[in-house]
Amino acid sequence: MDDLPGLPPNAFAKEDPDDDRDFYVEPRFETHIDDAAIAALTRFYGEVLTPGTVVLDLMSSWISHLPPDMDFAEVIGHGMNAEELAANTRLARWFIQDINAEPVLPLADASVDAVLICVGVQYLTRPVATLGDVRRVLKPGGLIVISFSNRCFPTKAVRLWLSLDDDDHARLVAMYLDRAGFGEVGARRLRDGWTSDPLIVVTGRA
Repeated sequence: MDDLPGLPPNAFAKEDPDDDRDFYVEPRFETHIDDAAIAALTRFYGEVLTPGTVVLDLMSSWISHLPPDMDFAEVIGHGMNAEELAANTRLARWFIQDINAEPVLPLADASVDAVLICVGVQYLTRPVATLGDVRRVLKPGGLIVISFSNRCFPTKAVRLWLSLDDDDHARLVAMYLDRAGFGEVGARRLRDGWTSDPLIVVTGRA
């Protein structure tokens, strides 16, 4: 089961098993975490990302939460809705792909410096395969930042995710990265959930 033995056979099932492309056919021009959580994530990106590098915003939408004063060599977007991606002014180029159905990304080996997954990891049905290919496209030492809150589309989140709390989510994502071959895996809570949406980031190095 995607190199994650010991989990129940339905761990990555979804309440809504229909094609994800149908679910995302209509654009959703909304944010999925509140303003305080967005600000915390933008500050964190400012701490860990390097100007002038190539960034892949995986599972992106109409906004990437990148620091507005930080310039990159290129920001590549991926998502499921063309209208959302076309509206994202930080993206130099973008592509649409159902990475649950096809986890191999249309990018060259060692071509990206950093990969971001913002509030999307809960929808991955083949997380180790997907993150393993993320590691392929990252340069040696490249960074992955996976951020998540307690919000989601519950019918599209995998059953395992819905059964866990925030701390267990962090441990689960860390396990994904470890099984996908990442090193220096660690977690950090950016917002505690008392005065805003909770926000946790899990990072690793290729």
